[in-house]
Amino acid sequence: MTELWDVATVGILRLPSERLIRGRGVLRPMPEGPDPAFGVYLLDDRAPAVAWESRWVHWPDFGLPADPAEMAAALREAWTRAATERVEVACLGGNGRTGTALACIAILDGVPPQGAVAYVRENYRPRAVETTAQAEFVSRFEPH
Repeated sequence: MTELWDVATVGILRLPSERLIRGRGVLRPMPEGPDPAFGVYLLDDRAPAVAWESRWVHWPDFGLPADPAEMAAALREAWTRAATERVEVACLGGNGRTGTALACIAILDGVPPQGAVAYVRENYRPRAVETTAQAEFVSRFEPH
């Protein structure tokens, strides 16, 4: 598979399938390197305008997505597109909501639900998935 992201870049999660997804916080400076082709933005307010295709998922800080089905559809699209495109998932800080979403994407990629949070903490950020409710959400996430 061609590297769509530079895996040495901070914030790149390599999934078991070798798909790469960049996680980040929109409050932080934009990382060096190419722009994504697609982004999923997990924010309480509408996502800021970006120059690439994107989806906004209404998701309060430290909470859970307002519409879990909409969130699941956005994450399935991100996972599918990551096979051939640069994809990023982001919230304000890049930890709680982003980590939760990346753990759900890891489940889509075949990581068992009970190990998805640990997988993301080991391969993305140690502080990913910030609340007990977010961890429980991941453990109940249905990949279909």
